[in-house]
Amino acid sequence: MRLYRETHIRADLDELWAHTQDPVTRLRWDLRFRSIQPLPGTAGGPRRFTCAWRVLPLLTVPATGVAAGERDRPDGTRVCALRFSSHHPLSPIAEASAYWRYVPDAQGVRLLTGYEYRPRGGAFGAVADRVLLRPLTGWATAWSFDRLRLWLERGITPERSLLHWILELTVRALVLTACLTGLALRSLLSLSGPFADTMAYLCPLTLLIAGSLALFKAPLAGTPAARRCLRTPVTQARAPRVLRRLEAYG
Repeated sequence: MRLYRETHIRADLDELWAHTQDPVTRLRWDLRFRSIQPLPGTAGGPRRFTCAWRVLPLLTVPATGVAAGERDRPDGTRVCALRFSSHHPLSPIAEASAYWRYVPDAQGVRLLTGYEYRPRGGAFGAVADRVLLRPLTGWATAWSFDRLRLWLERGITPERSLLHWILELTVRALVLTACLTGLALRSLLSLSGPFADTMAYLCPLTLLIAGSLALFKAPLAGTPAARRCLRTPVTQARAPRVLRRLEAYG
């Protein structure tokens, strides 16, 4: 299975590189990992690591992998790549590979990622991947990218942006619940008086508009949102050569 996500961040390339390559910093904004622990390795070569990987909201599994990067490329871009696998019996993914590209431009840096993985579990695993794992993984990647963007562009820390997201989600849920409750009770109430016909029309319409806004209105500017990331590349995207070189370390 393959996935692609892309965002644009108005930040310095070195600053973005540091926020994505340092394990401690990355854990602050990347929703997909609970821990990343580098292992001793050859200086300047591929780096091995262990991690606790959130494959589902309530399921975190251990994994091991190897990563490498190219910081000084002739075209001014940077790339990093990794391969990892998990032998945990509850892991729905057997192995995966991914790459990140950093493409600077006049306004900042295009940060894009592509990755593919092999689901575990045969036909059942393939169906579960299509229905649940793939949408959640794609959403978590894009949401985390936007969380990072808010940190670098607006100075909103990952902890604060998470709070913004929880509060906004709570407000939307309360508004939607109130609207649905109001629509349900409306059929049980009988209105009377000179404005009964007007209210009978305006009340359901107001509730429908409020409920629609709770469901479909774009998130606030300070709230991370997966919808702000691209899901398909504007131009043809290829995996970097460094990813293929990691096959020998798998």
